[in-house]
Amino acid sequence: MTHRMRRFIILLICTTALFVRPAGAVGFQTTTVPDPPFAPLAVGIWYPSDVPAPAEPNALVHQALALNGSVSGHHLPLVIISHGKGGWLGGHADTAFALAEAGFVAVAVTHTGDNRFDETAPASRWMVDRPRHISRVIDYMLGHWSDHDRLDPKRIGIFGFSAGAYTALVSIGGVPDMAAAAAHCAADPSEFACTLGTSKGRHTARDWVHDPRIMAAVVVAPGFGFAFGGDALAHVTVPVQLWAASEDRNVPYRSNTAIVRRALPRPPDFHRVDGAGHFAFMQPCNPKLRLALPKIWEMVCVDPPGFDRARFHHQFNDAIVAFFLKSLSAP
Repeated sequence: MTHRMRRFIILLICTTALFVRPAGAVGFQTTTVPDPPFAPLAVGIWYPSDVPAPAEPNALVHQALALNGSVSGHHLPLVIISHGKGGWLGGHADTAFALAEAGFVAVAVTHTGDNRFDETAPASRWMVDRPRHISRVIDYMLGHWSDHDRLDPKRIGIFGFSAGAYTALVSIGGVPDMAAAAAHCAADPSEFACTLGTSKGRHTARDWVHDPRIMAAVVVAPGFGFAFGGDALAHVTVPVQLWAASEDRNVPYRSNTAIVRRALPRPPDFHRVDGAGHFAFMQPCNPKLRLALPKIWEMVCVDPPGFDRARFHHQFNDAIVAFFLKSLSAP
């Protein structure tokens, strides 16, 4: 059997599975998570459900979902999703949906002070806040969510994109080297993360919140990666899947992902996406955005010529699901 024939058979099986999947395979809820003394965190929760979903999109994330439908399954693994700079909980909705279809509970948080509705927090603030937000969300899901007894507390992962990837690295034990970051930004002040002031905060190791409950991480186009060289990731012991885009101008490979890749104590499951720009890792945009917010459309939704984001996301989400299935497998 040829390689092409094997790929065709696998594709046929996967396509058939999509058609026979129950219509109500994914439920969705929104809620807020306390973060005292700060403002509550808005989160979206995707999960397996047997409740039928409508044929047309019915949720704020532009998906057809079983809104507030009952949760299906027990001992479910949990994945927290952290968006990029100025993003929101819906920025990776297709990845969250794919995880829920595969039997995960996926929880995306809108980081207060650093989201598309409110970017008032300076970098020195949100760099500290973001990892704490992740721990707050895990606390809530394991202890206060209405279906917390359906979760497996020993099977928790994190997905982070750009600033969210920075968040994931800190959450799994990374300690940014602020001196190295300042030196890098002095030499290359045009680096996007440097223009945000990420190297100007005066932080100590006690400022960074790590969460040992996280057992695996997907780190996508890590922003501020130049701060994670040397021993900054020496205490990271969990498996990591690492992604980079060949045409990324916001987070250049050489000064970010390459540094993270070398510094991780155990080799990551590394993926380079040829022809992709930075925002290729966000879900394909709603076409209505082109007329409603043309500047955002041009910045976030337009890919380099020849790159098919929708096609790529099928491969992207499949690889992420496979990684978490392997890394968070049941005992």
